[in-house]
Amino acid sequence: MKRVRIWPFIFLPLLLLSSVLIGAALGKGLAVTKNTINTENFTEFETSAPTKLLDINGELITEYSSDEKREIIAFRDLPQQMVDALLTREDRIFYEHPGFSMKAIFRAVVGVVTHSTAGGGSTLTQQIAGTLYCDRREKSIKRKIKELWWAIQMERRYSKDEILELYLNKIYFGGGTYGVNAACKYYFGHDATEINPAEAAILVIQLSNPAYYNPFEYPNRAMARQQDVLDAMVNEGYVTKEDANTSFDNYWADFDFLRTNLSVHTMRVDNAPWFSEYVRRELSGMLYGSEDLYNGGYTVNTTLNLTHQRAAEEIMTDYIKYANETYRDTLPASKKEALSAYVPFAELMCLAFNLPSMKVSAQRAERLSLEEYADDVNPIIDIMSMITGIEPLKTQIVTEGNNLYKRNTERNTVEGTMIALENGTGYIDALVGGSKYDSTNQFIRAVQAKIQPGSTFKPLYYSAAIDSKLFTMTTTISDTPVVFYKDDGSPYLPRDFVGRYEGEVQTWYALAHSMNIPSLKVLDTIGFDAAINRATDLLNIPYNEWEARSILPVYPLGLGVCSIRPIELARAFCVFASNGEEITPIAIRNVEDKNGNIFMDPEADAIAEKKAKGRDIQVISRQNAYIMQEMLKRTVQTGTLVRGSNFSATKSTIGKDKGTGNKFKFTDSHGESFIMPAGGKTGTTQNWADAWTVGFTPYYTAAFWFGFDRPGQSLGLKMTGSTLAGVAWGDFMHVANLGKPYKKFTEVAPEGVISLTVCSETGLLLTPECGNNKVTAFYLAGTEPTEVCERHLYGTAEKTAKANMKREDIMFGKLFDKLEGVEGLKLDLDFLNDDGSGTAFENMFDDDDDFNYDPDSYLESQLGFGDDFFNNSGNRDDDFGLFDEDEFFDDTPLVNPLGNAEPSVPDESEPEEEPAAPTKPAETPAPAPAPAQPAPSTQGDVINPSEKTDDVEGKSTDARG
Repeated sequence: MKRVRIWPFIFLPLLLLSSVLIGAALGKGLAVTKNTINTENFTEFETSAPTKLLDINGELITEYSSDEKREIIAFRDLPQQMVDALLTREDRIFYEHPGFSMKAIFRAVVGVVTHSTAGGGSTLTQQIAGTLYCDRREKSIKRKIKELWWAIQMERRYSKDEILELYLNKIYFGGGTYGVNAACKYYFGHDATEINPAEAAILVIQLSNPAYYNPFEYPNRAMARQQDVLDAMVNEGYVTKEDANTSFDNYWADFDFLRTNLSVHTMRVDNAPWFSEYVRRELSGMLYGSEDLYNGGYTVNTTLNLTHQRAAEEIMTDYIKYANETYRDTLPASKKEALSAYVPFAELMCLAFNLPSMKVSAQRAERLSLEEYADDVNPIIDIMSMITGIEPLKTQIVTEGNNLYKRNTERNTVEGTMIALENGTGYIDALVGGSKYDSTNQFIRAVQAKIQPGSTFKPLYYSAAIDSKLFTMTTTISDTPVVFYKDDGSPYLPRDFVGRYEGEVQTWYALAHSMNIPSLKVLDTIGFDAAINRATDLLNIPYNEWEARSILPVYPLGLGVCSIRPIELARAFCVFASNGEEITPIAIRNVEDKNGNIFMDPEADAIAEKKAKGRDIQVISRQNAYIMQEMLKRTVQTGTLVRGSNFSATKSTIGKDKGTGNKFKFTDSHGESFIMPAGGKTGTTQNWADAWTVGFTPYYTAAFWFGFDRPGQSLGLKMTGSTLAGVAWGDFMHVANLGKPYKKFTEVAPEGVISLTVCSETGLLLTPECGNNKVTAFYLAGTEPTEVCERHLYGTAEKTAKANMKREDIMFGKLFDKLEGVEGLKLDLDFLNDDGSGTAFENMFDDDDDFNYDPDSYLESQLGFGDDFFNNSGNRDDDFGLFDEDEFFDDTPLVNPLGNAEPSVPDESEPEEEPAAPTKPAETPAPAPAPAQPAPSTQGDVINPSEKTDDVEGKSTDARG
């Protein structure tokens, strides 16, 4: 029987089905690409819908639009070196492949699998196809297949030169520019027809990551990659080695290192130009590979409060103007007259004796001419360039003139910046990057400048000191001259502000009054490692930046000799105000497409990230944050921010009457007045070069800085962190907190924090004899004082001891030269022993008449108390304050113990003058001895949640910088 073959009956239907499916797929593909010719016409671009920026209340800030930033240039007009650089960097076999390269695709796949950078997998054709027809932000196989499909279609439709022309006119080059012609004008000040090899290399490296290789932000990074491209062009034979080197050298020789990453969107109406420029840069990184930012019609919901922003801009304008006027007035009139007399005399000497080195009129004329040009001539040329359409007038003459003037004036021009964050959320509430925002001033100092923070750095390691339990709020520290020794054994001799020392002070007082010596003693005690780790955790500075920022284990670090951005300092203080929780400053809440759908949600991402951290969200403990809040509140109540917190300081500084009394005094909805809690820290760097204030309320944290973009000048004694930045900070914080209800940083002290009212001099448990010398302090459980203050309890004994010591000075001959009419007087020493023999004093010496006085035995035998009266260590110098044992009982031999020795006279030279000099707490006269009192309870004081003021008794105000 013949077997019937069945495979044809199976194969033929399968073949038919496959044909139908393939035909359907091809039909769909052809239908999709039916309008390819029209959609790929690069000479026609759709009008884009602008992207809107809204503040936190929905008020319009500005709009982004990029239509005017794309300029078409024909392929035949492009210099060959631009094409050569592009092919060298992006696609060396562009003229050989059919739109894709299997080798490149395989290399990219290997890179993804091995998690390495093996090179890109897209040809130039695929890149432009992806830009036109795909969302290049999408990282998926589907997008790559779609991109490959359109690349093949474009290769079918266009020639290679046409694809290159489309690419160079459409692709994004950074800085808000699309197309090579607009990019050339942005980066180099001329159009693409004049481009040279070095400039071409700069442009092509922007294609991979314009934010990372921007030459204005990262010149060293751009320089290295530019050199790689030029070397590759030499190897490919596109340019000679000599031409490449010459082009490279000329480019960097003429490069303006002072220019920042300027935005080309300077003609738009903008209610907050500094903030919107910051947001634009953030969005450019988030949306790279897409033109959505400029033509997608998106809505960006930001964190800015325009009401607060307008107030911040007005405040910064006023105080920057005041700072510059004050700085110019610091040159004494006599010095100005001397200079005016010196110039003509020097000219005369120069001409008479042929001394060209003395010629100064040329330099003076150059300076005056430059000022005249910048003020009068340059604006006219700028207007003429717009009227006549002659771009070189604008791009070359005007811009270069502005840059030249800027370089010559910025050393002597005071700038300023501020940034405010909302506690808890990290929202950027207000941001001012400098003085007037324009094409020559777009350096956002609040987020870009790295500046020495001065004393605003101190609270960061004081926080570590509290956790070390070696210090509490009321630990006494000696503010006296001291020498610290570096690792190499060399001495380091710091000074307190204007060289004034205050003796024994408590930790909170040292911080509130910005005292250098006590702060360095704190740093020395806890160690550099603890201080640096805590500071960088609060600032969120990674380890690999420590050395570049000068965050090193050296004593000057304790005085803020390092480099910190204002936004980082604001973040650190915001952690204090937010009860120790991690804070990430954000400016963009979310981004909606033109249909109102949220497709980017940075705020939600940040919240999810914080939740994922769990307990690790605490940068510092709630207990530590609570104590730091209390310590920094003292700066506003009695320290260097008292002045800035009063409206009278505003009137005397900038001449504006904005109110009366305390800037933190408000009225609630019931008509009751209250004082909003506030804390902070001022800072003034060496030579009064920078003036800082960073502070917070329960709602907001703000950082203010004033100084020079180029270091080297001094603001002068009149402008410090307290007298300039602190006043501006107070003005802003008043506006920011206006209308807010009363609020505490936390309603109840965290578990593990003890509240005690203690002696403000000794830090020990309060007694009735301490009188008004008291202060309420907060302690980590286990670190609170347990001993009773004896300094005031035995006040009468202290007076007796002082009188006896003075009497002994007379007996030792140390004060004979200060007494008058002592001839013929007989010294009766019978009081020194019970039997009246007068031999007790003689028994102080041995047979050889060497001085053998024992102060401890004398005080114990004659006054009835010994070492434990002073403290456990018997250290009179630190705790009793009567005399310095090492100085009084030194090893200097006395030729005649009863002779007329010359007393040592302390140095009483006048300290340098400072604004509103700090004062020590007034001592209350010691009362008569009281009957023995039982020790006060060590239980913590009850904190009254309804209490709306925080008083500190026994301390005075200070305007230390």
